Amino acid sequence: MSDMKDGSRTEQSQDYAIRVVESLDAFSRKEWDSFYGTSRDEPGRSYNPFISYDFLKILEEAGCAVRASGWQGHHLRLEAPDGTALGAAPCYVKWHSQGEYVFDHGWADAFERAGGRYYPKLQVSVPFTPATGPRLLAGKDANAGAVKAALASGLKLVTERLDLSSAHVTFAAGDDMAALEGAGFLRRTDQQFHFFNDVFSSYDDFLATLASRKRKALKKERREALASGISIDWLTGSDLTERVWDDFFAFYMDTGGRKWGRPYLNRKFFSLIGERMADDTLLVMAKRNGRYIAGAINFIGSDTLFGRNWGCIEDHPFLHFEVCYHQAIDFAIHKGLKVVEAGAQGEHKLARGYRPVTTHSAHFITHPGLRRAVADYLVREREEVERVSEYLADHGPFRKSTDDVSERASSKTD
Repeated sequence: MSDMKDGSRTEQSQDYAIRVVESLDAFSRKEWDSFYGTSRDEPGRSYNPFISYDFLKILEEAGCAVRASGWQGHHLRLEAPDGTALGAAPCYVKWHSQGEYVFDHGWADAFERAGGRYYPKLQVSVPFTPATGPRLLAGKDANAGAVKAALASGLKLVTERLDLSSAHVTFAAGDDMAALEGAGFLRRTDQQFHFFNDVFSSYDDFLATLASRKRKALKKERREALASGISIDWLTGSDLTERVWDDFFAFYMDTGGRKWGRPYLNRKFFSLIGERMADDTLLVMAKRNGRYIAGAINFIGSDTLFGRNWGCIEDHPFLHFEVCYHQAIDFAIHKGLKVVEAGAQGEHKLARGYRPVTTHSAHFITHPGLRRAVADYLVREREEVERVSEYLADHGPFRKSTDDVSERASSKTD
């Protein structure tokens, strides 16, 4: 793979070239927006805010996803012979496994104990964002499958040419997984909990789908969350002032510092989000005695509300559940959004109307011995994820089909 004058690298074939570029500056906004899912303005596309040009560029510009933080941009740019951008993949060379939410620390430890070198590795993802979305970006046309296949092969080539141990594509969409598995990547599964809006007209309409005991518990929980004179504001668009971001950042740093030790996002990141993505952003903020005391940031796609970070400076019973989960359901129903993705992990979401969903990632490992060991482990892990998902789906809060008429009627009065 030869060096180019602009610092990127390229691999040429008769039909296309793959370049490795360090920043989204190597793409024009028009080029990036031509890929499926990246632009809200493109009719008929399922917009995912995390793969938008703005979101990924903000992570770089704010200094959150840069070499100094262990996220060095190595984005793939797939070009036609005339230089036209055909596809892309957001990629980072990494010297650690932080901020990924698909954990491979055990693989790294085992390989290094055996004398191998696991880091650096190639990570194909949206940094600090455990939300499923496109990772092999292509246009919405008949050539999309071929573009994704070329990008999947390109990831393997880049991993080998840069002498990296592995490439990891996390929270990948289904058609990306097909291309990656076709290229020889190993499939890994995990579990999240999502809310599905079955065309509900209100939160009470959703509650009517729950068993009576669960329904009463959630009503009580919501009352108690606001019992200390707490009110809730939905802030988006021009509501997202710098003063509001100051408040939210204080919550984020306080809770993030206690939970993770080192929060990944800085104050500049939130200012840039407010400047460039305000209409795609929802802050759910809790207020008591005239000041904000807690909040959660969400991002709004074409049909999905993505819950991300939460923080608080006062502890109140059930306030976290109210701000992060119940209010997200309220907003999704109000706006007609189909899904709420409430982030990674958390079986406590099940009792609040969120359903288990399987997530997918793909992994290419260059060392034959490590690859065999990981492949064997993943077989067992996939079986366990499937078993747990089936169990949780059977033990959710929803009414069973055998519930009688009196139970359904009670949902209108309890």
